[in-house]
Amino acid sequence: MVLCMKEYKWATIGCGIIANQFAEAFASKGRKIYSVANRTHENVVKFANKYGIEKVYDEIDDVFSDDEVDIIYISTPHNTHIKYLEKALNAGKHVLCEKSITLNAGELERAVKLAEKNHLILAEAMTIYHMPIYSELHRRIENGEFGGLRLIQMNFGSYKEYDMNNRYFNRNLAGGALLEIGVYALSFVRYFMSSKPDQILTQVKFAPTGVDEQASILLKNKEEEMATVILSMNAKQPKRGTISFDKAYIEMFEYPRGDEAIITYTEDGHKEVVSFGNRNKALEYEIEDMEEAISKESNNMHLDYTIDVIDIMTSIRKDWGMTYPEEER
Repeated sequence: MVLCMKEYKWATIGCGIIANQFAEAFASKGRKIYSVANRTHENVVKFANKYGIEKVYDEIDDVFSDDEVDIIYISTPHNTHIKYLEKALNAGKHVLCEKSITLNAGELERAVKLAEKNHLILAEAMTIYHMPIYSELHRRIENGEFGGLRLIQMNFGSYKEYDMNNRYFNRNLAGGALLEIGVYALSFVRYFMSSKPDQILTQVKFAPTGVDEQASILLKNKEEEMATVILSMNAKQPKRGTISFDKAYIEMFEYPRGDEAIITYTEDGHKEVVSFGNRNKALEYEIEDMEEAISKESNNMHLDYTIDVIDIMTSIRKDWGMTYPEEER
């Protein structure tokens, strides 16, 4: 007998670019988001009309008291996440929150404790953890096809308009390379490393606002697996990850929503192209995995990796002496 999984009702807080993509992912699955909340009511109404969403809230806080809502998706600026996370979890709602899930490890610890106390699923919307190619590569790595892991090299470079008022460089909106794009590279590293890195060295170049514009990070764990991460907000780089093993190295381009990898074998240099999944369905995979975690069919949300990555980023910023206004109160 096949059991039909409950169709959960989702609410979204935020109406930006990624929230639009999220609503489109629901449409691709023949579904609709149930309700929407946002700081600007006019934007809420436009968003609801665009995607056929049946319920809008006059105030953001109204979403937390709506008994119809099962899951809340949060895509507001990083520095607002924790207040919405705590309200949602206190109200008994499961939460999928955009990266970076919180500003720092202390905030995430508070949210995790609330989720555990109320028996709820809390997860970061990290596409890497849900693209099918990652689980396929992980399966083959676990089978020993490529030998032992030695090195990981990561690049992520954006070319953002050098305007200190836009959110990418705005300290009051938790801007900077680490929280905006570094979280992807470090999540990739943590996914493939055997354990959390415990040795970290960094260099940083600050923007005039005081946020990190450019950074290089070296990481090593107790198994002596190593990684390098190069980030830039004003210099374009390929979104490229290279994983080097004894018997082969694996290259992935556009890795945040990767669906193809090139494996080059050490012995004779021959290449194998592996394709799994579809990058255009990245957010659909997130939705499916979140609902399966809630229904207890399986849990591929990797909150443990999220905790490790936020802890690493918190440690790095502490070494830099870089804080956000919310952390200085």
